[in-house]
Amino acid sequence: MGSPATSLGDAETTVLHCVDISDPDACIDCGFFYVINHGISEELMEEIFVQSKKFFALPIDEKMKLLRNKKNRGYTPTLDEALDPDNQVGGDYKEGYYIGIEFSDDDPQADKPFYGPNLWPSEDLLRRWRHTMEHFHKEALRVARAVARLLALALDLGVDFFDKPEILGQPIAILRLLHYEGRVSDPLNGIIGAGAHSDFGLITLLATDGVPGLQICKDRDAQPQIWQFVQPLKGGFLVNLGDMLERWSNGIFRSTLHRVLMGTEERYSVAFFVEPSHECVVECLPSCMFPPVTCERYLTQRYEETHKDVAGR
Repeated sequence: MGSPATSLGDAETTVLHCVDISDPDACIDCGFFYVINHGISEELMEEIFVQSKKFFALPIDEKMKLLRNKKNRGYTPTLDEALDPDNQVGGDYKEGYYIGIEFSDDDPQADKPFYGPNLWPSEDLLRRWRHTMEHFHKEALRVARAVARLLALALDLGVDFFDKPEILGQPIAILRLLHYEGRVSDPLNGIIGAGAHSDFGLITLLATDGVPGLQICKDRDAQPQIWQFVQPLKGGFLVNLGDMLERWSNGIFRSTLHRVLMGTEERYSVAFFVEPSHECVVECLPSCMFPPVTCERYLTQRYEETHKDVAGR
């Protein structure tokens, strides 16, 4: 992703510091990297967790009044989602809440999937809750657009490639609050906080409360799979690349398998999913044809990948 500190040169543009999890080629190697100095105030980063905890602390009957609708807005109870059903018993041991870009019912855009009015707790129940969520959503979308510009540069595209009207002109941008209740995970017996999956879309920004739990698996085809914990970063975002960006980049950028394993502590996280406009056509980018390689180098690499080093050379 280039240098540790990257400025896009515009006085109004967010300055991002990207800190690689493992090596300088984070997008190619593991599809995850950190973003700090993103321009969202420390107060707002803390307030989003304060308000999230207030909602999840409500009685279950109050939360169920805001149950997720067909537009994917609202509350999702524990075990509602199963991200890895082949290896889970029941589903994910987490509850969540979806918030998207607000569209009134009479807006023509509201007919599209994932667009429409949000479900909001009453102000009498949770004062300033809606205000905090809408403010954070707006700020997170600004950061996501800045990250997309860095990704465009990394792909040797114009800095504003993803800013095109047909791509992020009218994005599907979904904020999801998550609460893991402290059920100790036992993956061998199908008890998992969030099952193994890769994200579906373009990019995800993830903020956490500092409680560990997120794991990544760089090689989903390995047997056995090797899982690594990702260190939380207070006040920053962990960015992970989605399946759509992997497809767009012809597999050069990685959309990596990840999951959440829980200990005895409760865990809160805030995920912000950014997807292109509905009509956006995702096709291989001109800059992403595989680079040239000699036959010798290619065959040597492939044989080394598929054969054991029996002689110990």
